[in-house]
Amino acid sequence: MKSLKIRQAREADSESVLRCLAAAFAPYKEQYTPAAFADTVLNDSTLRARLQTMHVLVAILDGEIVGTVAASHDGEEGHLRGMAVLPQFRGAGVAAQLLDAIEDWLRTQGCTHVSLDTTLPLQPAMKFYEKHGYLRSGCITDFFGMHLIEYVKMLG
Repeated sequence: MKSLKIRQAREADSESVLRCLAAAFAPYKEQYTPAAFADTVLNDSTLRARLQTMHVLVAILDGEIVGTVAASHDGEEGHLRGMAVLPQFRGAGVAAQLLDAIEDWLRTQGCTHVSLDTTLPLQPAMKFYEKHGYLRSGCITDFFGMHLIEYVKMLG
């Protein structure tokens, strides 16, 4: 996907980022608890907080935001949140390019490993992360009444 551009999100991107998150997770809404879904798709204020506390990237194709991912770090450990790609662009390489870009950013921050959490309904995401070197850590926590499964990866 040659014309795909990835850059840091700006506050002006908020509406498009929220639309991307909502569209990406809409097929799973019935499998989420209401609180877990709200925490996943965000709203104006929770997105504003994410933009202030995390490094948020957007993927842009022909002027449209088609994907997003966020990361934070604490010392050598990075953590990913909010990977989303518009449904019509799944399988087109957008997620892989976003993942590469956010992992590259984490490396520049001194991170040696990265974690992420996902839920059982997101089987396609689990397969994607496993294909890209992520392994289940065995840690399962509660996410608003759902199982939250941790994945980890060493950054080379």
